[in-house]
Amino acid sequence: MTTERREPATDADERTMLDGWLDYHRSTLARKCEGLTDEQLRTASVPPSELSLMGLVRHMAEVERNWFRRVLADEDAGPLYYSEEDPDGEFHLTGADNWPEAYATWQAEIDAARRHAAGFALDDLSRGRSRHTGEAFSLRWIVTHMIEEYARHNGHADLLRERIDGATGD
Repeated sequence: MTTERREPATDADERTMLDGWLDYHRSTLARKCEGLTDEQLRTASVPPSELSLMGLVRHMAEVERNWFRRVLADEDAGPLYYSEEDPDGEFHLTGADNWPEAYATWQAEIDAARRHAAGFALDDLSRGRSRHTGEAFSLRWIVTHMIEEYARHNGHADLLRERIDGATGD
């Protein structure tokens, strides 16, 4: 199965454009993971790094959860993979971790993000606040940040995928 991916229309309004680019980058990460085995998806880049495609997907599930559930909607949504003792837990895979769970969790967080975002205009401020500064964020800021976050990690995914099976391209 090939993940469908579309660039937003060049004449779209701002909301459609931002949502479109976020979905484009979500789809890009999914495409980088397609056709690989569970073992390949957990293959780390190079020692000592533990960065893997499955770890990136788990990380993005946490990022979606944080920005759209905790910050935007002020929902009490605890961490999925990390803890106080292991703040980078999404990247620390164990034998019990598997691709179907990681992918399903990521997709569930994307679905929750879309539901929450649908209730806000781009200029609306989040109900939750930054845990660092106490500031609220506009939906525009959150979506723009998410596009940046995915774009950066899709660059990592490009390198990981090439290392695993030589596949390149977007």
